[in-house]
Amino acid sequence: MALHDRAETQPATSLTRDLNAAVVVPDPDADAEAAFAARGLVAALPADFTVEKEGGGPVPAWSLAPFQFLTGQAPDTVNPSLWRNAVLNMNAGLFEVVENAVYQVRGLDLSNITFLEDPTGASREIVVVDPLISEETAAAALALYREHRGDDRVIRAVIFTHSHLDHYGGVLGLWDDRTQPADVDIIAPDGFLEHAVSENVYAGNAMQRRAQFMYGSLLERSARGQVDAGLGKANSLGTSGLLAPTFTVTSDLAAPGVVHTFGPVNIEFQLTPGTEAPAELNFYLPDIRSLCMAENATPTLHNLYSLRGAQVRDAKAWSQFLIQSTDWYADRSDSLFASHFWPRWNSAEEPQTVRSFLTSQADLYRYLHDQSLRLANHGRTMTEIGEELDGAVPDSLAGQWFNRGYYGTVNHDSKAVYQRYLGWYDGNAAHLHTLPPEEAGARYVDAFGGADKVVDIARGIFDNAKTAQDYRFAAELLTHVVFADPTNSDARGLQADILEQLGYQAESGPWRNFYLAAANELRVRPADSPVALPSPQIITPPVLAAMPLDMLFDYLGIRLNGPNAAEQALTIGLTVTDGLPEDPTTYTLRVRNGVLVQYPGTLEAATADAVYDITRDGLNRLTIAAATPDQLLADGSLTVTSGTIDPFNTLNTLLDTFEYWFGLTTP
Repeated sequence: MALHDRAETQPATSLTRDLNAAVVVPDPDADAEAAFAARGLVAALPADFTVEKEGGGPVPAWSLAPFQFLTGQAPDTVNPSLWRNAVLNMNAGLFEVVENAVYQVRGLDLSNITFLEDPTGASREIVVVDPLISEETAAAALALYREHRGDDRVIRAVIFTHSHLDHYGGVLGLWDDRTQPADVDIIAPDGFLEHAVSENVYAGNAMQRRAQFMYGSLLERSARGQVDAGLGKANSLGTSGLLAPTFTVTSDLAAPGVVHTFGPVNIEFQLTPGTEAPAELNFYLPDIRSLCMAENATPTLHNLYSLRGAQVRDAKAWSQFLIQSTDWYADRSDSLFASHFWPRWNSAEEPQTVRSFLTSQADLYRYLHDQSLRLANHGRTMTEIGEELDGAVPDSLAGQWFNRGYYGTVNHDSKAVYQRYLGWYDGNAAHLHTLPPEEAGARYVDAFGGADKVVDIARGIFDNAKTAQDYRFAAELLTHVVFADPTNSDARGLQADILEQLGYQAESGPWRNFYLAAANELRVRPADSPVALPSPQIITPPVLAAMPLDMLFDYLGIRLNGPNAAEQALTIGLTVTDGLPEDPTTYTLRVRNGVLVQYPGTLEAATADAVYDITRDGLNRLTIAAATPDQLLADGSLTVTSGTIDPFNTLNTLLDTFEYWFGLTTP
């Protein structure tokens, strides 16, 4: 069968088999992480545990059933180190971290949900930490917890440790009526709402599309497909929401010895902005000597740059905050838990477990920071730095299994440090104004003597490869052919086969998923065929409801097609009813010079082209292209108080809608 005729996955090549066979992993019986992962089990989730979506759907919100192949030794299509991590992440169920005080449900979403009890046993009130991605999984986790710890447990407060969806999205699932009770505090770090909303809105379409690749959402769960996300099994696919904080942890409230009480639970906070998330906090439970590190310290090298797209993180600040955590809490802690993976405990044999873990991870991020900049100051580019540091981290750090690159990697984290300080440009003038990939691809193909010639060269490199670098170069050659002619099935099929092997070799879950998702796109998404899958709703109603109006209009400005609007001048006055209490009720919007400019708190009726009353719900629907001005007028959500509906319709015609299923490995 010719390469270009193959749509199915392929076995490991001899090179991939040899590379994976050379990877050494600890014996499970001698693996300290395996012991931590299994410790404290109260109730295991059934092997086929599945949570259906509310209202039904073609796929469940969550299921462990497809991952049951993860037993025994690694097959040759999976890096044995990643396989080890994937197997450990199958420890799923309710776990006891601290007796009668801290319980976690793991393996019911990408992240963990934690329940904090009264350590004296006098109160049945609890504090919930990081309620997962989906309401359905959060509800299932709470039910499992109550089944074993008492169905009379009442939620007194909820903590969002940081501004990523897998730590707040399921919050409404904690209550049967999906409504927050008035006496429940929502606790979050300073800046939480701004960053939670902006990350899921401003670049949300592009970020979520890339996230499908990063987490392998569309890949089969199998030894040739998605085995793990590096940080947990996968993202749940249920209903996500958001609640605004009622208690914001600011810098004056976060210090050792400053105790806050929520129900029966005493908590000290540590703010860690600019680490794993722009808004993040750790917290300490002084009554039981236990430390929660959110997502700042987990048994993997984390991302300094997320492959789904995100602001680059500050490796130096991350390291410094971990040192601060050590100084504040290490000598006061007997256990440490986090929002992913498993906890760790001091013991008589290893009394410094918590301290050594924190200091090792702090030094790892500082090493990547300092060495990346050292090499940059020697004139190395980000690509060269990534290659040079890959494999050069001291064994005292890289030899710790809790520092392995299951999620982030030394290669792309070091590039993130370069990007943070020096940006995308490497100083080579030939790279200052490069051609876009479609045009560059066409020129490369012509220079090589045609597409068939390039494909033949790449096939020869692939068939005779001695190193993974050969695969990488062959894939790069074929990219030029695919972007020059997306219908070239020979190039697409061969590049898919090559990227697939790179995925099989990857230790990082996201790297594997990106490679395999790219291969899948090349094989089953011909450039000239429409995509039958529906586009997911990126900006959900709960997110819209929590957005301040300024951010809502910011997003409208992002949707404005600047070139089409360049010659258009509009002034629209709005009075918004049923908005958030802290929002202005009046706005003037101006379209000028291809931008949308907002003036909160003003209503320039005398100079406006038209003035309208609009409900907040109507404005929300308009913002995500779920309704037109004419439709809002018809259902009573919009009222014309001056002028006509025409100016609003004109604005609406200037707003882009975003196609979700754009190609990443193809044009």
